[in-house]
Amino acid sequence: MSTRTRRPTVDAGGPSPTHLPVGAAASDAADDVLHTLESSRRGLAAAEAARRLDRSGPNSVRTYRVNAFAVLGRQLRSALLLLLALTAVASYFLGDRSDALIIGTILLGSVGLGFVNEYRAAKASAALHSRMRHTAMVLRDGTPIRVDVITLVPGDIVRLVLGEVVPADLRLLDTADLECEESVLTGESTPATKTAHPVPTDSSLGDLTSCALMGTIVHAGTGTGVVVATGADAEFGRIAVGLGEREPETEFQAGLRRFSALLLQVAFALTTLILVTNLLLRRSLIESLLFSLAIAIGVTPQLLPAVVSTALAAGSRRLAQRKVLVKRLVCIEDLGDIDILVTDKTGTLTDGRISFVEALDPHGGPAPDALLEGLLATEVEAASAGHLGTNPLDTALWAAAGSTGPVADAYTRLATLPFDHQRRMTSSLVCGPGGTRTIVVKGAPETVLERCAEAGTAARSMLDTLFAQGNRVVAVAAKPVGVAHDRIEVGDERDLTLTGFLVFLDQPKTSATPSLARLADLGITVKVATGDNPKVAEKVCAELGLTSTGSITGAELEGLDDTALGDAAVGHTVFARVSPEQKARLVNALRTHGRAVGFLGDGVNDALALHAADVGISVDSGTDVAKDAADVVLLEKDLGVLADGVTEGRRTFTNTIKYVLMSTSSNFGNMFSAAAASAVLPFLPMLPGQILLNNLLYDTSQLAIPADRVDTEQLHAPSHWDIAFIRRFMLFFGPISSLFDFVTFAIMLGMFHAGPELFHTGWFVESLATQTLIVFAIRTRRIPFLRSRPSPVLVATVAGVLAVGVAVTMSPWATELGFTALPVGFFLVLVAMVIAYLVLIEFGKAVFYSEPIRHLPPPRWRNHPHRVHRRAARFSSAAAVPPATQ
Repeated sequence: MSTRTRRPTVDAGGPSPTHLPVGAAASDAADDVLHTLESSRRGLAAAEAARRLDRSGPNSVRTYRVNAFAVLGRQLRSALLLLLALTAVASYFLGDRSDALIIGTILLGSVGLGFVNEYRAAKASAALHSRMRHTAMVLRDGTPIRVDVITLVPGDIVRLVLGEVVPADLRLLDTADLECEESVLTGESTPATKTAHPVPTDSSLGDLTSCALMGTIVHAGTGTGVVVATGADAEFGRIAVGLGEREPETEFQAGLRRFSALLLQVAFALTTLILVTNLLLRRSLIESLLFSLAIAIGVTPQLLPAVVSTALAAGSRRLAQRKVLVKRLVCIEDLGDIDILVTDKTGTLTDGRISFVEALDPHGGPAPDALLEGLLATEVEAASAGHLGTNPLDTALWAAAGSTGPVADAYTRLATLPFDHQRRMTSSLVCGPGGTRTIVVKGAPETVLERCAEAGTAARSMLDTLFAQGNRVVAVAAKPVGVAHDRIEVGDERDLTLTGFLVFLDQPKTSATPSLARLADLGITVKVATGDNPKVAEKVCAELGLTSTGSITGAELEGLDDTALGDAAVGHTVFARVSPEQKARLVNALRTHGRAVGFLGDGVNDALALHAADVGISVDSGTDVAKDAADVVLLEKDLGVLADGVTEGRRTFTNTIKYVLMSTSSNFGNMFSAAAASAVLPFLPMLPGQILLNNLLYDTSQLAIPADRVDTEQLHAPSHWDIAFIRRFMLFFGPISSLFDFVTFAIMLGMFHAGPELFHTGWFVESLATQTLIVFAIRTRRIPFLRSRPSPVLVATVAGVLAVGVAVTMSPWATELGFTALPVGFFLVLVAMVIAYLVLIEFGKAVFYSEPIRHLPPPRWRNHPHRVHRRAARFSSAAAVPPATQ
């Protein structure tokens, strides 16, 4: 792919360009690009940046706005609904105008109800996107500040550090061993080395080494660049806009799709049978078709999308109140699905407030030189910002520097070799006050000791003691070099002399103990993956009451094949000194054992594992690449917050399944009764408009289910879509509903000698009463009201809908709807029948749930192809897209 050099786009309102094509910028000298963009290495003035933002617009690829017409279109997408509407129109023009108008009115009410609920859910989803924010370090008026990436404009000077997603197309001004992972644009998995040197004109996108491109990830090193293009003008923006906005399917959506397929099969069979039967009985074609289609719609939970959307939207609002943000509403169910959590240690099991304790020599004595050299090897964000370190250890070190800080300032830093997760070290070449040059290395003790010319047993013994005490330890080593040495390479990090150890402390988080207990109650096994020493992690686990089944290091995992790795992943609790690739392998190994794995991490080294997990969980303070690779973002890094999220996810899914089980069993029973009655009665058992009205009233009563209470035992383990279970439930409880329908038919014909209108009215009321009241029995495996209380909202809604249904049969429109007044005796019989029905359902529940196979749905195969596709799609698109405006 080549990038053609183009002339910069100039806005008519001013002389400065709104953007400069990255190909043109890459081939020009850095100072020429700054001149073209009317910027400087001090960055833009705040007022000028605001003016350019007004002209160029926000730095976002796409916006998340709710389109009411699109929501309405989804409501009208039902083939059955459209066919019924067309049949009603045909009926109207053939003379049956009254029934056609009634059916049309009921259909409009059903579509309107679904539209309102789904529109509200879409607004809730848009609100989630608006809360996702990323920042970038920018120079404004020569001062480094962090700004929201959507406010970046051409001409801004941006600082890049390890783990960040490049927020816009940048022409690099200076680099320090900068490498960017560009596979999202070029398909090349190897990180690309970046420099500030111009490239030849018409270089391909993968050869633009002088530019950092939007959506790519800083793999190593640091750099500074000037923004040349933002939003849709950037290379990634052009591609992303062209890809469209379709999102990959989740497990929850796949379950809904399979369930809908089941219902379509049932509806098709019933519709065909009823239509053929009625035509054989020589009834009118239009009447038979209307009745058949009404039955088909009646057997399908027409408001299922509205109920699901309402449940997910309500869940997202409750999660947001509990400081949990989901990327998409359907991720809520996936969050409740996890039964293994792999988490890092810092900030999750510990306070995350790292403090410097002391500097020790290899024998345990005070070592001021170790503190000084540690300061010299820090990666400092900006001296003017008060020596703000790029990681918590460096920040804590500068905060405790005291009088050593000014001494460190007397040294000149000539070159640096930034930290990366392979070397696990940072190195600096410094020039002392006397002109001597020294290479100072600071990093993981095991790695630094390997590069020392001599590391005695005393030093290793001291290190073991510090680890056993739960301290975080960083080793410092150095070696002098000649005055001609003006750069530093990886090969220089050897033959070092150990100066000492820097000791830090991160206290275990007191709130983690009850949070771990809550996760255990939810059936979630917690495992710890950390870059720290195993002894430190084991001590933290012991202090928090997390029972450990053993620890294993990354070095020990390295040589294991997939089978042995799977056994190690299941058999150990602590995984220490693990690399990013090893974290991802651990997650995949656990998933192959049939477990749903959640991974909690916030660093660039966690991105691969976040991508591999069933549910990737990051925190709002994490790195951009971690937040973008995650499904769920916690506003507070706390396991208690995560436990809230899991609980809410399971509550949402449980309430959704309540509606599914309710609607399939009662709808199937009633529609089967209608099909059977139509074959033996000299008239239709219920008119098409009455069937639709019954279904609309019933579905309306179920809209309160998302707010229902959930029994405690339903939260102790994840629940999954199980179509076979739903089918068994429908075939078991549906006939019980039909049984009472047949009893109603017998009573109406034998006791009340009902004609068509009285028969229609009696069955309409009985059907509505049994369908709506049965929710109190089906919603729980316990005895309703006595051992499981429904929410007041659900009780009020069901009672209100039932009252409306009875009132309709007595209203001024009753005649138009085909109803007539019911005798008082019918209501007395109805009360007795409802009580008998509820009692029989309780006996049915005892039988249905008595078999061991009923208690737990079969485990779901975790490596289903659509799951893998979803992860890949999320990481290759959403992970690389800068946050959008709301």
